Amino acid sequence: MSVLSEFKQFALKGNVVDLAVAVVIGNAFTAIVNAVVSDLVMPVVGLVLPGGDWRELTVTPLQLRVGHLLGALLDFLIVALVLFLVVVKMGSLLRRKEAPPPPSTRVCPECRETIPLEARRCRACTSALEPLASTPA
Repeated sequence: MSVLSEFKQFALKGNVVDLAVAVVIGNAFTAIVNAVVSDLVMPVVGLVLPGGDWRELTVTPLQLRVGHLLGALLDFLIVALVLFLVVVKMGSLLRRKEAPPPPSTRVCPECRETIPLEARRCRACTSALEPLASTPA
């Protein structure tokens, strides 16, 4: 098999297409999160942070850009917090609770053994069981 045909098979797999769609949607979601952070959160954070251009702070004669590093860390923490709030907390509010599946077993009234719902006789004590009440259609 040639390299070109192997690459074509790899590139047209469903997983690669799904990944490409996820990257595009993730990119659009990043724009939304960045807008929320820069337009809503950072003005509030700016009230707490010291004034001036602290992101340009350098240390030592080597001009280590400590302010730039601290600013990038702060930006990351704020974006991570906003993502957490949007994805986890708001997502859990929007998801509906699914009803638990109906039980598939019941308990024998004589010996307390767990038996299938449709059983007419207990496999442990062989007592006859009452039929289940049929549900109206």
